[in-house]
Amino acid sequence: MSITALQPAQDNRPDWDSASTGLPASAEVLAAANINPRTGLATDYLNHFNEAIMLLELIPDMPDCYELFLEWQPLSYAEHFIKSNFKGRDLAIAAYEAAPFAVRTEFDAMISKMTQILTTVGDAMRTVQQDATRATLAEQAAGWVKPMIGTTGGIINGRDDQSDVDTIMAQ
Repeated sequence: MSITALQPAQDNRPDWDSASTGLPASAEVLAAANINPRTGLATDYLNHFNEAIMLLELIPDMPDCYELFLEWQPLSYAEHFIKSNFKGRDLAIAAYEAAPFAVRTEFDAMISKMTQILTTVGDAMRTVQQDATRATLAEQAAGWVKPMIGTTGGIINGRDDQSDVDTIMAQ
């Protein structure tokens, strides 16, 4: 089923409840493409932020790596998938655009916070001269953004009280 076949909801997004599966594709197709069928989001997008964290974590031991971090540029969800080799990139973009309003709002807010931190730290690194200062900036930024990546992964994976209980009980 194409996304255009869905009826628009009040917020001009497709009404997933009116479709047979509630999604722009079947749950099986979404899952096979590594897109969460409940949220319409793919964890692959977090690789973009994990790359920045990896570079930040190198800076204290390899100060010249700050130049590589400065090359990192924020990408929107769609930009990331357009530039990637992700096998279901068109589906990932369509599912994101059709994601439930509350999920997408929470997701976009976290992405915005992480992007703001990383770009602000990049701007600061451009102005400082000392490797030790860059290392401190890198360590602080990584410490702030890493848990945010985890939280964002939880949003993508559709965490709720029941899934948290299920995770704890499975351990």
